[in-house]
Amino acid sequence: MKLARKDILGIKELSVDEINLILDTAESFIEISTRDIKKVPTLRGKTVINLFYEPSTRTRTSFEIAAKRLSADAVNISASTSSVVKGETLIDTAMNLEAMNPDIIIMRHSAAGAPHILSGLIKQSIINAGDGAHEHPTQALLDMMTIREKKGKIEGLKVAIVGDIAHSRVARSNIYGLTKMGANVTVAGPATMMPRDIDKLGVRVCYHLEEAIKDVDIIMVLRIQLERQENNIFPSLREYSNYYCLNARNITLAKDDVLVMHPGPINRGVEIAPDIADGSHSIILDQVTNGVAIRMALLYLLTG
Repeated sequence: MKLARKDILGIKELSVDEINLILDTAESFIEISTRDIKKVPTLRGKTVINLFYEPSTRTRTSFEIAAKRLSADAVNISASTSSVVKGETLIDTAMNLEAMNPDIIIMRHSAAGAPHILSGLIKQSIINAGDGAHEHPTQALLDMMTIREKKGKIEGLKVAIVGDIAHSRVARSNIYGLTKMGANVTVAGPATMMPRDIDKLGVRVCYHLEEAIKDVDIIMVLRIQLERQENNIFPSLREYSNYYCLNARNITLAKDDVLVMHPGPINRGVEIAPDIADGSHSIILDQVTNGVAIRMALLYLLTG
């Protein structure tokens, strides 16, 4: 099967077959990262541009590593060091990059829908690396890959996504992906951090951590997206931690073999206790490892 699309803009538009193709392809790339020489000539001569208008550690670095392990040339552009600070518009930036004839542009932007706009204007493939509070498709793909790797399946698993659901693009992409793949998804968080009508996406809604994580297979913890909140929507970090921090006491409500995930960056002691983040249930670093493989798979599939 071939990935018959130019861009990866969101999980919502991907079919189950396409998701499985990406996950299967990524699994075939894992071995490359274990070699002494972590490089294959698959994309030699191709050029990948990382265009990031927001800060990033894991996503941007793993895309760059993914490109280089496939022998593509990787170019990184940050808004703070580009002509954006001189007043250049997003569209003008994109048109100028198109004129340099790269093969793929990976884009992170604070505005929801920004990658979708560019995909209709330029001929290069666009990969959405996060657009506002809308979607983060590659994070959801690496999360699904990690779950399938550790549990052997996704269908039928009980997954709780806990935290700032309203402002999280990771939550939205994972809801689209996990429900498509047959998981039973519960979202939990304060009412002020819960989007209206979120239940229409096929998830169960809870407002108490203990209720949400009871007998679940996977707990996905999210940080509070302070940078996307215009007003204070909770009393204090201490108050939030008292009710929603995953710790050694409340995790016992989940299944004995529960796995704990987090997209990062982690705010230790706020949404997750350090001993849980570093403990035996945690697969957070496995997510990071699989992020490179997922991004290698997408670069490979989009370049044909």
